[in-house]
Amino acid sequence: MPDHPTPTHPRAQRAADWTDGRLGLYALARANIRKVFPDHWSFMLGEICLYTFLIIILTGVYLTLFFEPSTAETVYRGPYTPLNGIRVSAAYASTLRLSFEVRGGLLIRQIHHWAALVFVAAMFVHMMRVFFTGAFRKPRELNWLIGFLLLLLGLLDGFFGYSLPDDLLSGTGIRFVEGVVLALPLVGSYVQMFLFGGEFPGSEIVPRFFTVHVLLVPGVMVGLLVAHLILVFHHKHTQFAGPGRTERNVVGMPLMPVYLAKAGGFFFLVFGTVAAISALATINPIWAYGPYRPDQVSTDAQPDWYLGFAEGLIRVMPGWEVGIGGGHTLNLGVLVPLLAFPLVLATLAGYPFLEAWITRDGRERHLLDRPRNAPVRTALGAAWIALYLVLLAGGGNDLIATHLHLSLGAITWAVRIGAFTVPVAVFEVTRRWCLGLQRRDRDAVLHGRETGILVRLPHGEYVERHAPLTPAELHRRTAHHRPTPQPLPAPTSASTSTSTSTDENGVASRPGVLARVRGRLSESYHGGSGQAAEPAAEEYRRIAGGHH
Repeated sequence: MPDHPTPTHPRAQRAADWTDGRLGLYALARANIRKVFPDHWSFMLGEICLYTFLIIILTGVYLTLFFEPSTAETVYRGPYTPLNGIRVSAAYASTLRLSFEVRGGLLIRQIHHWAALVFVAAMFVHMMRVFFTGAFRKPRELNWLIGFLLLLLGLLDGFFGYSLPDDLLSGTGIRFVEGVVLALPLVGSYVQMFLFGGEFPGSEIVPRFFTVHVLLVPGVMVGLLVAHLILVFHHKHTQFAGPGRTERNVVGMPLMPVYLAKAGGFFFLVFGTVAAISALATINPIWAYGPYRPDQVSTDAQPDWYLGFAEGLIRVMPGWEVGIGGGHTLNLGVLVPLLAFPLVLATLAGYPFLEAWITRDGRERHLLDRPRNAPVRTALGAAWIALYLVLLAGGGNDLIATHLHLSLGAITWAVRIGAFTVPVAVFEVTRRWCLGLQRRDRDAVLHGRETGILVRLPHGEYVERHAPLTPAELHRRTAHHRPTPQPLPAPTSASTSTSTSTDENGVASRPGVLARVRGRLSESYHGGSGQAAEPAAEEYRRIAGGHH
């Protein structure tokens, strides 16, 4: 017998051994290939983000082969007769050529644009799923920030790509940005000259947007995405409460082969759906808008939906101006929305740290909350979405006015008032809705579910028969932590604490302002208006067991 192995494919085995000896891929795969992932439809939202990002990269590489990022003037000579002989920019001409002369070019353009819209929408919905279920809590705060940065970069990169064709619609959007930049105090005009390479429209904006759109932002996003996935693997996946599920285990399917097979099929399903939408629904028909001219503006000029709320801030803000010494003017009508825009988004980024500070909850959380069991958090999220939608309506106030035959001024004032009142109303309605759902769960646990069967008692009374909940249903309604508000710190005296100062009469010092604010917020978050209606899980099971 020879003392060396005789495999079927010796060259392949030697290549695998050589690679594994230098990269350690076998040990890495052995440790992670059986990693368990829970099975729930909401977890596919993150996969849609990943798959649409891959579609954007693939189609974007194809588009860069034909697009010319230049604002140099040229005369269009092509198959689109209405623009034949018109002086246009090289960027606009190359986009027309890509749409009408390159085989499959228009379809790839539309897949790229539709995938970008779905990508941002999926990121937004995915973050809302994480928010409402409390999946951002320790140890996932850093991953929440990474997701927020991906969303922010997706918004910016979408705008850069939207602006590249140099048509009348995208040019109007760039002019909008120029006005925002000029509103910056002291440095606005300098930033504008640097950004555009001179007076608007300049000659540098399209090449610079192109570089940022295809190189800088996607490169940063790829790095953040890799870090996001690594942290998901490291922290293990969150899961909803259920029988056999605890904070220390994950119940689901192994990564290989079940999860990878399902994920691969889902990728092609997403790709096919985006391709079908792109083939059937036209988006961004630049030939209908025409080339950009600084002295013209496109009717119904609207940005993509994800930036509509930013334009709504500008449109509904009163045109206030403040004169400053030396003949300078501070344009508050643009500056205030410019400052409010990042604040609206930053509330998302900082919320996990704010909630942890209020609740003083330092434990690791791997089981997800049902939104009804966190009424204040759910109400805050609903209020944030309501504000977003109100401002989005403000960004399209002209379309609403023309299509519904309403007064533009009345719509603007309705949005101004609604920006302050609608989120408050939505917060209160959502909070009460969650408390009502909690009470319904309590009744179901204590009395069972309704069967629709009426029974007549010996004394003539009719009652409905209730059936006990199954163990799975009972577990789903009771497997949650009931938080308690943190009490205000009690005043301390020198006799109990040497580190606390007292006055000359030995009177205890009061807690600081920050400590009192924290206590009040904790009371509002977990007690009073945010108090859960049901008892703790242990008491729940004891009471339910007695009734059943």
